[in-house]
Amino acid sequence: MKTGISRRLVNAPDAPQTLHRRYTNALEVSGEGRTLYISGQIPTDPDGAAPEDFEAQARLAWGNVEKQLKAAGMTLDDLVKVTVFLASHDLREINAKVRWEVMGDRMVALSTVIAGPYDPAWKIEIEAIAVACSEPRS
Repeated sequence: MKTGISRRLVNAPDAPQTLHRRYTNALEVSGEGRTLYISGQIPTDPDGAAPEDFEAQARLAWGNVEKQLKAAGMTLDDLVKVTVFLASHDLREINAKVRWEVMGDRMVALSTVIAGPYDPAWKIEIEAIAVACSEPRS
């Protein structure tokens, strides 16, 4: 556990429960730390190429989230909020499968929005917020 940072899952007992879907209704973060706001990460490689296959796009977008975290000295363990934008309702099950594989047992506050991403070739975009202890990891 990180020094100076504590995380507490919040799921009001009188609201719909989310834990079976591997995310939490709310996540309280307290203590000293750094906050990283990650802009929407798109499903392209550094040259701007996007695969046609949605699962490959989802893995690429998550990989880009991980690269931003690493650049800030953070990891997926530091994520507290994730918003996923999907091009179609039909993509939600594959999206959940890939997210579960990437995130494992990590619990974050999560929103999934069905909306057309900026480029019609993209079927997914992921933005995130991470909180970590005050010193970057090396």
